[in-house]
Amino acid sequence: MAVKPSITAREVLSAWGRILAGRLPLLSIEITRECPLSCPGCYAFGESHLGGEVTLRELADKRGDALVNGVLALVHRHKPVQVSLVGGEPLVRHRELSRILPALSEMGVFTMVVTSAVIPIPGEWMSLRRMRVAVSVDGLPEHHDVRRKPATYDRILKNIAGREVNIHWTITQPMLSRSSYLEEYVSFWNARPEVNRIWVSLYTPQVGEHSAEMLTTDDRRFVANALPRLTARYPKLLCNRGVAEALITPPRNPQDCLFAKMSANYSADLKSRVEPCVFGGSPDCSQCGCAASSGLHWIRGVRAIGPLKVGHFVQSSIAIGRAVSRLRSGEAVSSRWHTAAQAGAPAPPVDFESTLVHIEQAQMRAEQPKRRRSARLAPND
Repeated sequence: MAVKPSITAREVLSAWGRILAGRLPLLSIEITRECPLSCPGCYAFGESHLGGEVTLRELADKRGDALVNGVLALVHRHKPVQVSLVGGEPLVRHRELSRILPALSEMGVFTMVVTSAVIPIPGEWMSLRRMRVAVSVDGLPEHHDVRRKPATYDRILKNIAGREVNIHWTITQPMLSRSSYLEEYVSFWNARPEVNRIWVSLYTPQVGEHSAEMLTTDDRRFVANALPRLTARYPKLLCNRGVAEALITPPRNPQDCLFAKMSANYSADLKSRVEPCVFGGSPDCSQCGCAASSGLHWIRGVRAIGPLKVGHFVQSSIAIGRAVSRLRSGEAVSSRWHTAAQAGAPAPPVDFESTLVHIEQAQMRAEQPKRRRSARLAPND
């Protein structure tokens, strides 16, 4: 099985370069309107997902050469660091994906296919560089098999056998009915040989929504306290203390969300934009539980140089990129880059390469006491 490394520090640096050039480093494409599932709370098929004038199921989506060429054209146009191919159910278009994914791999673009695994994952994809498959598994069978049939546990385990996948779990309120539930889930998937990483999101409602899926404030605190402890015991789970705290205090709005500001999102006609973020419609940011949003919201608070944090450095980059994009005619630039300026003066420009060096040096200094303690505790030869 090929090694498919995550995005490197060099590529992070490249992402900032793209922002400075007025481009967005993350690209998400709903490659089909088709899906055999009918999951409760699915944002993609909501009435307001695309702004209310048309729904995903009403779009004229593409297939065959038109889909392959259309996706590759968007990638060439945006020049992203990472592409997420979602749906609908992307594996409905597995034949087209078997042409798209090798092309993106050759381009060196990190690509994620997000699927329910209701259809077998082609084995030949596992040999591709810079590609991962993320399988959505929402809870233990007692909840998942009801929510996401026909993509039941039995079917998923059959369709991922011999593959390497990430697991993405969206926690809903019914999954907190017993205190052991979270560990039962993580323990099961951490033990599976096919699983590389486990990501966790919390259910994100739309503004004004009242549903059984939604978590209370106390639920969010419970989950945020539990996940870092589980991460210490189950190495495939990715949720450190900083990310967990971001789940309790998510970005206030799309303009405050680093993930929203750094991504361009297209729907199945490859022209309609999904705004203000991948959820579309009117997501309730005060209850956002998106794993990517939480991760980047935490990272923005990490110190880079002196008093400057990553968030300052990104804000400056976006301001420069916005100015550059105004000079480039015909480019598709997110409307989020043209909103009113946020409160506060922009941070001064930061040298990206120096920033990465300073971060690396700080990490090394932080590790030195640990190494010294380990050396003192090590037994004599």
